[in-house]
Amino acid sequence: MVVIIISLPFKAQEKEIIKTGWNFGPLPVVGFDSDLGFQYGICCDIFNFGDGTNYPSYDYKINLEASTYTKGSSILRTYGDFKTLIPDGKLFFDITYFNAPKYGFYGYNGFASKFNPDSKGYHFMSRNEFRALVSVRKAIYGNLSIAAGLAFYHITTGQLDLDGYDGNYTLYNEYVEKNLISINEKKGGNVTQLRAGLVYDSRNHDSDPTRGENIEASLVFSPDFIDGHGYGNIGFHLSASQYLPIYTDRLTLAYRFLLQANIKGEIPFYFTHNINSMFFRKIYTEGVGGSASVRGLNRNGVLGNGFYLLNIEARWRIYDFKFLNQNWQIATNPFFDAGSIIQPYRLDEQKAAGLYNGDETKTHFSSGVGLKLVMNHNMVLSFEAAKAFDKNDGEGLWTNIGFNYLF
Repeated sequence: MVVIIISLPFKAQEKEIIKTGWNFGPLPVVGFDSDLGFQYGICCDIFNFGDGTNYPSYDYKINLEASTYTKGSSILRTYGDFKTLIPDGKLFFDITYFNAPKYGFYGYNGFASKFNPDSKGYHFMSRNEFRALVSVRKAIYGNLSIAAGLAFYHITTGQLDLDGYDGNYTLYNEYVEKNLISINEKKGGNVTQLRAGLVYDSRNHDSDPTRGENIEASLVFSPDFIDGHGYGNIGFHLSASQYLPIYTDRLTLAYRFLLQANIKGEIPFYFTHNINSMFFRKIYTEGVGGSASVRGLNRNGVLGNGFYLLNIEARWRIYDFKFLNQNWQIATNPFFDAGSIIQPYRLDEQKAAGLYNGDETKTHFSSGVGLKLVMNHNMVLSFEAAKAFDKNDGEGLWTNIGFNYLF
């Protein structure tokens, strides 16, 4: 990506081009994730900027993607973000299918779980997920909105079944044998969610904000009316981000605090990874660990009934230029991430099964740096590298090439 940028005959330091009407951004998907391997495929961002009055904000955005990873996972996705269909409001939808024959499973409660880095297949299982979500919000006073959403997930899980791996010797199998994963959830299930809450959004841009706040607080009701296995629950989700300009709009201190808790009922094991946001920034909405939460940690390495995340980064817009009648920026973002369990998941059963290995409330830390290429303040190509502080959270350097800032 850097070589391409250097070789382009761009023009710098000119007034921004005001975009109007439809704008198409077809791109080959060429990425990498330490957890998933190299990614290849195709995607397209479709924008409508209307008459340009609100640029860089758009009226509509639709994204299409079909891609696969060399470690076996694949993605089919479409999502849309519509800002003018609802007066003083917003409509967002997401329809995605994830196929993951090799999916990380590190047990319950972070450092409390048994860790075996010497077996290459021990911490893996299979998982496929279909996700469909629609969310709306409507301004009620200034930047404050009321929000509601409906989501459906169909998830299938099972033991690792790939050539070169011993699918019988995995942590997933041990959890099934000792009933930490019960018989009626070991193959996955269905989750339906009703979400309602408040959103405060004063950001100057959606994709690369340099000032303002974005706060979402919601209650999430998950009735168990499809499977009937007793996994209905009520949860609470809070995500609060702030963007503080340090030097004009070129240097910004950004941070996010995210808290998720289970209020009543039980979450099935196959849904403990989910982050219950109504308006997505990343294709994966999973934590704690991986590209959507604490970068540098094993993907989904910390599972619990409730958890918190903290992400802090300095965003420095290094250079602006024009190319192909588009506005471009090069930026970097050194960052520090942390996360921890605040509500353990099946901890007594974990101890009774002899699979308890440490302190479930110990905080997990990582740090790293990213490089960004931003087009029209709305499409962000991203490279990030991070390192976990504790080797049980992930050995080596974690890297990710994809889209968007984390928050």
